[in-house]
Amino acid sequence: MRLLMLAAASSVHTMRWANAFVQRGVEVHLLSLHDPVNGLDGAVRLHRLPYRGGLGYLSDRPAYSSLVRTIRPDVINAHYATGYGTLARGCGDVPLVLNVWGSDVYDFPGKSPFHRWWLLRNLRGVDHIVSTSEAMATRTKGLGSGLPPITVVPFGVDTKIFSPAVEGPPARDGEVVIGTVKSLTPTYGVDTLVKAFAELLRYPEGQHARLRIVGRGAQQEELEQLVRSLGIEDRVRFVGAVPHVQVPDELRKLDVFVALSREESFGVAVIEASSCGLPVLVSDAGGLPEVVEHEVTGAVVRRDDPIAAADRLRALVSSKDLRHRWGAAGRAMVIERYEWSACVDRMVQVLEQVSSR
Repeated sequence: MRLLMLAAASSVHTMRWANAFVQRGVEVHLLSLHDPVNGLDGAVRLHRLPYRGGLGYLSDRPAYSSLVRTIRPDVINAHYATGYGTLARGCGDVPLVLNVWGSDVYDFPGKSPFHRWWLLRNLRGVDHIVSTSEAMATRTKGLGSGLPPITVVPFGVDTKIFSPAVEGPPARDGEVVIGTVKSLTPTYGVDTLVKAFAELLRYPEGQHARLRIVGRGAQQEELEQLVRSLGIEDRVRFVGAVPHVQVPDELRKLDVFVALSREESFGVAVIEASSCGLPVLVSDAGGLPEVVEHEVTGAVVRRDDPIAAADRLRALVSSKDLRHRWGAAGRAMVIERYEWSACVDRMVQVLEQVSSR
C-alpha cells in the first residue's frame, strides 16, 4: 500500500504513526508544513511545504495536488480536521481517511458559525473518520448530519518501553511521589492538582507526600505563583519539559499519576502511566473515564474539584497495597486494550479497507 500522510511532522504522534506504518511494509509519504521531530524513520519520504499560517493550507493546495498526481497514493490519511483536513480536500478520486485529534472538533467549531460550517465541510468531504476515543467520536457525530463512517482507533502504548521499573518501585524512605506529565495550560487542570495536593498536606497522610510536575506551557508562571501562595514550594518540583523518549523514566519516578483535565479527547498520558504500573487519578473530562476502570486501575473524580481529588489521594498515599493493586490492574488493562502494535494493526486495516473501495 502506498500511503500519503498529511500531518504535522513536528508532532511525536505523527512520527509514531509514520514509523509504525513503514514497519508494516507500507510505503509512506509524509507531506507536512512543519519541521520534523527527531526520530522519523529514514524510510518515511518527507515532503515539505512552506508554512504560511492558516491560509497556507489553502495556498499550498496546488503543490499538494501536484504531489498526489506524482505519487499516485492508494489512500490519503490526513491528521487534524481543520488545518490538514482543509489541505486534504479536493484530492480527486483518491480515498481519504481523516483522523480527528481533539481541539479540531472540540474548540474550533465553537469559534463562530463559519468555523463550524468549515469544519463540517471538511468532515463531509472524506471517506472515513478515525477518532482515538468513543467520547470524541460522539462529539464528532454530534456536530451535524451527513458524516462518513467513524471508527475508534486508540493511540496506543508500547508496553515494552512504558513498563514498570525492573527492580520494582524505588525506595524513597517513606515518601510518596505524586505527579503528572502534561502541558502547563488551563485545559489540563494542573492548577486543580496543585490545590488538591495542598489540601492533602493538611492531613497526616500527606506528611511524606511530594508533587512532581513534568511539562511546560503558558501557565507555568501562574502555577509557580499558586504554589508559593499556598506555602508548599518545598514539597513541589517543576521539572520542565522532557523529550518523549524520557517520559517512561519520569513516570518511574512517581508512585501516583494524576490528570485532572478540564477537557481531554483521549488520555494517552494516562495509559502510558498505567502501562508503567502506576495507579491513576483522573477527572471525568472527555475520554479520560474510558482509559480508567474506576476503583480497579484508578479513580475518576469530578473536574475542577480539588477536594474530591485530595480525598482520593489520601487513600492512595496511605495504602501501598492499594497503589500496587491499581497499578498492576492498570498495566494488565493497557496490555489487553491499548497495546501499540494492536492499535497500529487496526489503523492499517481501516486504511486498507478504504483503499480497496
